[in-house]
Amino acid sequence: MNSQELWKAVSNRDPAYDGSFVFGVKSTMIYCRPSCSSRRAKRENVQFFALPEVAEAAGFRACRRCHPRRSRSKDPRVKMVKRVCREIDRRRDGVPSLAELAITAGVSRGHLQRTFKRVVGISPRDYAEARRLGRLKRDLRAKRSVTEAQYATGLGSSSRLYERAPAQLGMTPGEYRRHGRGATIRFGFARCALGELLVAATTKGISTVKLGDGRRLLEAELREEFSEAVVTRDDAALDTLLSTVVKLVEGEGNGATLPVDVHATAFQWRVWQLLRSIPVGETTTYGALAAELGSPGAARAVGRACATNPVAVVIPCHRVLRNDGDLGGYRWGLARKKKLLETEVRVPATGS
Repeated sequence: MNSQELWKAVSNRDPAYDGSFVFGVKSTMIYCRPSCSSRRAKRENVQFFALPEVAEAAGFRACRRCHPRRSRSKDPRVKMVKRVCREIDRRRDGVPSLAELAITAGVSRGHLQRTFKRVVGISPRDYAEARRLGRLKRDLRAKRSVTEAQYATGLGSSSRLYERAPAQLGMTPGEYRRHGRGATIRFGFARCALGELLVAATTKGISTVKLGDGRRLLEAELREEFSEAVVTRDDAALDTLLSTVVKLVEGEGNGATLPVDVHATAFQWRVWQLLRSIPVGETTTYGALAAELGSPGAARAVGRACATNPVAVVIPCHRVLRNDGDLGGYRWGLARKKKLLETEVRVPATGS
């Protein structure tokens, strides 16, 4: 099913789709079954997942009203993948091999790999890494010590943990455990052709770029994300960055050279790196990006990575379309995505 069909099922609260997928609400980080009676979120805040386990791997938690984990799928492929996900979740001492998981599923390794990617959008190993990162984040936020979280997550050595931290957390594990406490984030606003633009940065690079209609809401979202960091508005200090990002909105310049300081899973980072290589004025598709990553069945996972991009236009996820040429989704609204693409086609790019 495409996203329009999924959204229609959610809008109608259709119980016939329970067990076929779940949807997450990014503003609350809660996921539900399609028939859930909770108040419906705006379409731009909704993300779809094949399985509850995948929603949880992305950081969402189950709704206590509809209990989406209790819904059952009739598809034998989905049932098999759920067994494999449970086995991965059960193993805290490391990532089980594909051969071990194939025994659990009762199929060949090749069949498991293909089916898992088709259902989930990523490989079993990528899923295991995402779950492990999720446990690490949860433990650190629960004030567990870095050492305790390290061994509970199965990373084994502190060197591995700190080597992965910049790409996966955007800060050191200790900083993340403290909700960004000790980190300094400065932000500023500018008006652009798409409305209000917020740019935030650490000393390492740009951490957030948001688009919206009101500055108050954008600032509130930023402060919630970094609730214990030192978050200060400083338009003057960010003047150059603001001007550069505004030019990106206008189709000028190349954001690939701008330093970023964002947290991501390994898979998200690979997708975002590819996005930064797309020239101004050109587009690609979710399927093409998945194939370039060596995972042709991971188009949906690529879509999710685009949806979670924290630095709009700097990582140009707006340049990715559906395979049929449709705009697909965009966190900041399809009207903004359309305008960005039209602008980039009309304006000759510089520095690309």
